[in-house]
Amino acid sequence: MKKSKFSESQIIKILSQQDSGQSVTDICREHGISQGTFYSWKNKYSGMEVSQLKQMKDMERELAQYKKIVAELTLQNTVLKDVIGKKALGPVEKRELIGYAREELGMSLRQACLLFSLSTSVFYYQGKRKNDDEVIEQLSKLADLHRTWGFWMMYHRLRKLQYMWNHKRVYRIYTNMRLNLRNKRKKRLPARVKAPLLCPIGPNITWSLDFMHDTLASGKTIRTLNIIDDFSREALSISVDTSLPAQRVVRELENLIEWRGKPEKIRSDNGPEFVAEAIRVWCEDKDIEWEFIQPGKPTQNSLIERFNRTFRQDVLDSYMFESLKEIRKYANAWVWMYNNERPHSSLGQLTPTEFLLKYGKLSEFPTFQQDNNSNSDWNFLVLNVAS
Repeated sequence: MKKSKFSESQIIKILSQQDSGQSVTDICREHGISQGTFYSWKNKYSGMEVSQLKQMKDMERELAQYKKIVAELTLQNTVLKDVIGKKALGPVEKRELIGYAREELGMSLRQACLLFSLSTSVFYYQGKRKNDDEVIEQLSKLADLHRTWGFWMMYHRLRKLQYMWNHKRVYRIYTNMRLNLRNKRKKRLPARVKAPLLCPIGPNITWSLDFMHDTLASGKTIRTLNIIDDFSREALSISVDTSLPAQRVVRELENLIEWRGKPEKIRSDNGPEFVAEAIRVWCEDKDIEWEFIQPGKPTQNSLIERFNRTFRQDVLDSYMFESLKEIRKYANAWVWMYNNERPHSSLGQLTPTEFLLKYGKLSEFPTFQQDNNSNSDWNFLVLNVAS
C-alpha cells in the first residue's frame, strides 16, 4: 500500500478547512489531491480532533500490547500442558504443583486441576498401601539361607511355596531391602569354533564330572569330585577328600552306578586322573563311552562348569570349614537343596526332581532325595552358622 505524503494530523487540518467555508474544489486544488481522496479522508477522520487522534493511537498501541501478552500467555499455557502430558508426571507430582498454584498464586482448585490435567477425584484420592511384612519376612528367610540367589531365583522359589505375589511388588520390596546382587560383566572373548554340546533326551544317558579345589581353615588342600546328569542337571554326587586319584574316581563311579544305573556316556576334561589307564580299562569293562573335551575349551563341558560355579558360590566361598567331615555334611545337605528346592532357569524354573517328575522319569531312576530325607539339613546348618 502506497504511503500518503500527508500525516494524519495534516489530514485532519485539511478537512477542517471545509468547516471554515472553503469549497472542496479549492481545497483539493490547493493541496494537489483528488476529490475522491478528500472524501475518503473525510469518511475516515470526519469529526476528529488532533488530540482525539493521539488518544486513539495510544489505545491502539496498548491494545496491540495486550494482544501480544494474551498470545504469549496462551502459548505458555499450551506448552505447559503439552510438556506435563509428555513428561507423564504422576499424581503425586501433580498434587504438589496444584498445591503450589493454590497457595502461592491463589488459583482455585478447579482451575489448577484443569491446568495440570488432573481430575479432582484423583487429587483427593488417598492411596492405601498393602502390608508388606509377610513379603519382607519371606525374602529375609531366603536371603539368609541362600546368600547368592538373585531376585528371579527368590521369586520363583516363593511361587513354588504358594506365595502368589506379583513380581513387581516383590521386586520393589527386594530393592528397598537392598538385596540386589552386583552384576558381573562378562569379558569379551575372541570368537572361536565351539564343539556342539548335545543335551541327552533322557536321564542316565550322559554324565558330566569335574574336580574342584579348596582349602580348610588349617590350610590343608582338599578336592571335590562333582558328578551331574546332563538331562535334568541333577547333582548325583559330590565326593570330598584330600586326594582323589583315578582308582578313587572308579570306586565313586561304581558306587553311583550301583544305585543309579549305568550311563551311556561320561564327559570330562583331560585331567591326569581321567586319562589314566585305570579309567580306560574300567570303561571297556563297563561298556561306557568316555568323551574328552578339547584341551583349553571348558565350554564344551559347560553344564558341570556352571554347576561348579554355583557350588563354589553357595558353599566353598561362603563358609570356612575345619574338617573333611564338616564340609561333607554341608555338601550333602546342599546337594539335596540343589535337587529339590533351587529353581533352574535352564529347566523352566523347575528343580531337577520336578523336571524328572514332569517327564515321568522320577520313578525309573532313584534320586538323591530318596537317599537323604532330611530336607531341613541345609536350612538348619545355615541358620546355626548365622546365629
